Amino acid sequence: MPGLADCQSLLRLLIARGDPQAIPLAENAIDQYLAITPAGARGRGLCVLQLDARDQHVAAVGVQRSFAETVDAYIARKLAEE
Repeated sequence: MPGLADCQSLLRLLIARGDPQAIPLAENAIDQYLAITPAGARGRGLCVLQLDARDQHVAAVGVQRSFAETVDAYIARKLAEE
């Protein structure tokens, strides 16, 4: 899946920082991943990203946890659109 590893790495970094101002960056990374990924692979990739965000959520505290929840919710919306 092209771009999945890059998107996942960026989301992990953004979650670790937990800066609410970076939420648009996370959404943009997900949108860019979807733009370059063939339609048949998008759902699987989004599931991978969502599971990873949930794993980060479990390990996070405070603003990191909140950021991970926001990423998870955005991915859930994108999955519903697929």
